Amino acid sequence: MKLHEYQARQILADAGVPVPGGIAADNAAQAKAAYEKLAADGATLAVVKAQVHAGGRGKAGGVKLVRSADEAFAAADGMMGKPLVTHQTGPEGVQVNKVLVAAGVDIAKEYYLSITLDRATSRPVMIASSEGGVEIEKVAEENPDAIIRQHIHPIAGLQGHQARTVAFKLGFTGKQIGQAVKIMMKLADLFTKLDADMVEINPLIVTPPDADNPDGKVLAIDAKVTFDDNALFRHKDLEAMNDTSETPAAEIKAHEFGLSYIKLDGNIGCLVNGAGLAMSTMDIIKLHGGEPANFLDVGGSASEEAVTEAFRIILSDSNVKGVLVNIFGGIMQCDKIARAIVAAASNVGFEVPLVVRLEGTNVEPAREIIDAAKADIPVMQVADDLTDAAKKITDAVTAAA
Repeated sequence: MKLHEYQARQILADAGVPVPGGIAADNAAQAKAAYEKLAADGATLAVVKAQVHAGGRGKAGGVKLVRSADEAFAAADGMMGKPLVTHQTGPEGVQVNKVLVAAGVDIAKEYYLSITLDRATSRPVMIASSEGGVEIEKVAEENPDAIIRQHIHPIAGLQGHQARTVAFKLGFTGKQIGQAVKIMMKLADLFTKLDADMVEINPLIVTPPDADNPDGKVLAIDAKVTFDDNALFRHKDLEAMNDTSETPAAEIKAHEFGLSYIKLDGNIGCLVNGAGLAMSTMDIIKLHGGEPANFLDVGGSASEEAVTEAFRIILSDSNVKGVLVNIFGGIMQCDKIARAIVAAASNVGFEVPLVVRLEGTNVEPAREIIDAAKADIPVMQVADDLTDAAKKITDAVTAAA
């Protein structure tokens, strides 16, 4: 699950990470009022930022520096209700429904700081760079030596000496070091407590020195947080922050029924149990000249109702010209899938070719159910194995084109 920047900044602020003031706005009038409130608190300029789940907002016109309430109104009005197209959204863009009006700060130096999971070592890793404010992927490609990695013990957590070492490597000096270390420690604590996939500050900045802060202040002026969906049952408050306005309706419906569904660009719908088998199914479809239209994993404990809904979701995609069912029954019983196929034929209807491959638990009763339903589902074929299934569905879709 992803959060918007204004939500991520609030989580960091609540944890004690220094973050400049910011107010979310649902329309241009609220953005104007937000600027006025920030100005009353001492801000002399602000940044209006489109709140979408995509990077590259600045280059796409989704970040505007403003110096008055009227400019804040105009900037928000120019973004709200319009699609923002970045390198991460695709050509259709994402509609902007909310903006963040954040107090502007003077910047002396920008850094990058994040914590994510290193799957190679099965440990959290802190990633830092003295080249902040730009895409970290670009830094890693063009100047890999600028990337600092510090692995974190999964039980002991980030140690103070580790954070200080990273701070020194980044080039912090004087009182900046203590400030940076505190932020790193709090970020590591958040990562663990919230079951996060990633917590990121880009940029982490140092302000110019002044009378009160001769070494400047270390601040987080942008934040990104994503969570492990499988752990959200432990964080109902975070789950309530989920903005589904950018999520396709089919994915929302799939989530309601406990299904894992991702729409793809092909024309062969896939209904499979198990993520690994689903990936293999898509690979073999492509091997035989087809293009998968989705990833859909019904899991091992889906109900007949959920499996029927899976068919409904697949067939709601107008690009789908055929459906391949590939079930290897373990916990998931083949006869449950067979009954769901019959129910879907009655409730949803199959007007495109359907190929069914079943193996495993209760496969014989399942085959009896399928054989009995053949007359009522004329578009259905039964496959002997996965290769046979992939060939049959690609041939059927090609023939129907």
